[in-house]
Parts: sequence; structure tokens; C-alpha cells
Amino acid sequence: MPKATRQAFGEALAELAASRPQVVVLDADLSKSTMTSLFGKKFPERRFQFGIAEANMIGAAAGLALCGKVPVVSSFACFLVGRLETIRVCAAYNRTNVKLVGTHAGLGIGDDGASQMGLEDLGALRSLPNLSILQPADELETRQMTEWMLDHDGPVYLRLTRQKTADVHGPDYRFKLGAADTVYEPPPGAPLQATLFASGGTVGEAVKAARALMDRGFRARAVNCGSLVPFDEEAVVRAAQDSARLVTLEDHHVNGGLGSAVCEAAARRACAVPVLRLGATEFGESGTAEELYEKRGLSWSHAAEACLRNLA
Repeated sequence: MPKATRQAFGEALAELAASRPQVVVLDADLSKSTMTSLFGKKFPERRFQFGIAEANMIGAAAGLALCGKVPVVSSFACFLVGRLETIRVCAAYNRTNVKLVGTHAGLGIGDDGASQMGLEDLGALRSLPNLSILQPADELETRQMTEWMLDHDGPVYLRLTRQKTADVHGPDYRFKLGAADTVYEPPPGAPLQATLFASGGTVGEAVKAARALMDRGFRARAVNCGSLVPFDEEAVVRAAQDSARLVTLEDHHVNGGLGSAVCEAAARRACAVPVLRLGATEFGESGTAEELYEKRGLSWSHAAEACLRNLA
């Protein structure tokens, strides 16, 4: 059943923290939105409220990590990563065990508008060493990433959606750091004409696009890139070898995020294949997630049409 990844995270965090007493949560006046309120109700003595003082919150989290705690720092992605200089020094440079959770990522936040939309967070954080960056596609992957994050020793950024996302993984799925996974593969037959790479809120759109293309005789696969750092370069190499083109679909600016990661991998590995990047090219605006995805070219129908373009 579709569920927002922020909701799945909040539920998983509250459950997993019961057996992990070192986990603490730091909020910046948005716990009801980030869903860490579920943790706060169960463990009020382990939750700390900082108001709208995100830089202070991140610095305090680093101190708690150095004292042996596992601090989970939550806010909207745009507000959290807006404190990049603090994340750079307190989390990445010092390799502290801080877990950064940015919710309401991208255009999918909808009606709240441009000032609330994290569209540059991946580009900023991918430039930092020592930081793992994860973006789950559905409830199952979110729960597994949350567990991995809490048990991993080192700084992590987890990027989550406000809008509900469709289930794209079966019950046998197991998250693996640094590995992409294929969520739709057309039946055996002629060579593939495209591989769509997506992450987070756009993975379901990529699957719909690939299925719709199959009905039109165009063979495309859909790949979920839940691990953005480290990134699965081998998945790009394999796709470049058996696909006529690569298309990236992301709820983030086209520069610095998934599209950049795919292009960088293709360049490093000398993959001779055209790549089309679909994503935000300007600031967002108010509207439903569906309206904004359609208007800005992130819907499954736009992704399907992009695959049909002659990119050679």
C-alpha cells in the first residue's frame, strides 16, 4: 500500500529504537511533519527539541555522537542542508556518527511551495567526503535503510518524501549499500532501447513509464538507485552495454544529483551511450505533487516520451 517514506521512517525509528538505547532524536520544531513525533511519544526522555535552530541542533548532535550516542537529526531537507557549513565540519570532516534525515524533498512537497522544497540538497552533500547518502523508493526500502543507518558507524544522510510512494519492491528485497536494483525488466526479447535510472519519489514513475513503453513496442527497464553515495557505477556500465540510451529521472535539480552521478560514472568508465537527464531546472512553485511532476516533466508520461526521443 502506498505510504510516504517519511511515515515509514518514523514508524521504523520508533520500533528499532526500543532495542537501541543509544539512539536519540533531535528536532527543529517539525517533529509532526518529519514523523519523529512517533519516537518522542515512546521515548520522551531521548528526544530533544531545538526550535528553528538547525545549526545548533547539528552541532549538538555531533557532541552527542562523540559521547557514544546515535543522534538522529531531522528536519525538512531544505532547512537541514541549508546548514551545509555545520554539516561539513561537525559531521563529515570529523566523521561523527550523526544521522541526518531530510524529509519533504523535492517538488513532491507540493502546496508548501518553493521556499520549502529541497532541490539542491544532494548536489551540496555529494560534494562532502565521508558521508553516505540514501534515498529509498518505498516503505520496505525505507525500513531497511533506517535499520542500516542506525547500525552503521559514520555520518549518513537519508532523503525522504512527503508524498506517498508506490511499493516497487517485493518481500524478498534486501537493501545493500552501493547497489542499484532493477525494479522493472521487460520480458526477454530484442535489445533494450533504454534504461531509466530513478531514485526516491520518481521510481514509481519510472516503472509506470517502462510498462507503458512496453505497450508501444519500446523496451525499457527501470532501475532504482537508493544508494547515491556510494554509487553503483557497475549498474551504469551494464546498462550502457545493453541499452541504446540512458535516462535519469529525479525530484532534484538536474545538476548534482542522480543525473550527475550517472553521467560521472559513464564518463569515468568510458561508456559510449547518450544520457538524458530529467529533473528540476529552476525553483519550484505551489501545487499538488502530481501537478508539479506533470508540469516539470517528472511524470511517467513525460519520462516515456523522453525515452522515445532520438538521442543519438
